[in-house]
Amino acid sequence: MQHLSGPDSYDHRVPGLTGVLLVNLGTPDAPTPSAVRRYLREFLSDPRVIDYPRWLWLPILHGIILRVRPRKSTHAYQQVWTVQGSPLLANSNALASSLRTQLQSDVHPDMQLLIGMTYGKPSIQHALQQLQQANVRRLLVLPLYPQYSVSTTASVFDAVAKALKQTFWLPELRFINNYHDDQHYIAALAQSVTTYWQTHERNHLLLSFHGLPQRYLYQGDPYHCQCLKTARLLAERLQLKADEWSISFQSRVGREQWLKPYTDHTLMQYPKQGIKRVAVMCPGFAVDCLETLEEIVIRNRADFIAAGGEQFDYVPALNNDVAHIELLSHLVQHHTQGWLPVNKPNEAIAIHANQLAAKTQEPA
Repeated sequence: MQHLSGPDSYDHRVPGLTGVLLVNLGTPDAPTPSAVRRYLREFLSDPRVIDYPRWLWLPILHGIILRVRPRKSTHAYQQVWTVQGSPLLANSNALASSLRTQLQSDVHPDMQLLIGMTYGKPSIQHALQQLQQANVRRLLVLPLYPQYSVSTTASVFDAVAKALKQTFWLPELRFINNYHDDQHYIAALAQSVTTYWQTHERNHLLLSFHGLPQRYLYQGDPYHCQCLKTARLLAERLQLKADEWSISFQSRVGREQWLKPYTDHTLMQYPKQGIKRVAVMCPGFAVDCLETLEEIVIRNRADFIAAGGEQFDYVPALNNDVAHIELLSHLVQHHTQGWLPVNKPNEAIAIHANQLAAKTQEPA
């Protein structure tokens, strides 16, 4: 019989709490080939990420990709690694800390919030175990993916379901599918651009989203449509003319067709079209990470300048901005309606909540 997780001695007198599991993709533990290989093995083994038949894909993954790609990816991570570690993890932790403080101040002082990664550490399973120990009985899962995709959002659901299969008492569960057209999200993006333009030139705006194989669109994945809507709503809010902005898709791998137009191709064509000064924004990334800081800011900038471009600006992700915190707080409050207790906060629970908030890292 499968062992189910739970406390050795549960106190049924303690009231259940409401919790939020904030989820991002994940990152290697270090910018080393071995750490990157471990991360890629987990990431690329997910059928949601690579949907080829296992008998075909796994020999390619273990026989070729994990022998070659870690070294190249390690160099990329080394370009953006910080004293706090991976940019994705550091930015996600800062975001989670600020959002927790906001929710406990404005919504309820006993509300719990932890960050979990679909791949790597701190894992979704580890975060759920900590929330269970805090007696969270109502759980909202918030993937930091504004646009839904089978390869990202659906992978979060799979990981949560797998972890909860080992739980003795399942929490009441709600899951945020996407927020690609939420007015608070669009407003936060627009504010980020206008604030950036206050100290930088107002150049052509390229909105670059992460790419997907084109066949996903035909199989029913709404990601492409949601990216187009986000871009359109943002352009309308900024009152941009048709020739003042564009949309593209980055980070493609392999030989099959991905969503077009490609970001790197677009940037290298711009100078030939007379667009020599550009600002790039990546609205699909909640926090800055490898794909924005290394791919866009370093490699794509170099390609653009080499192709004849003169000015390349990058508008940072929303990261820990106040508008981003307000957006996520709005989403949490909207999706937890009817959950929050009306009783006064329990002092013992509040103390436990503070202890839990300090435990953000999964032990090795």
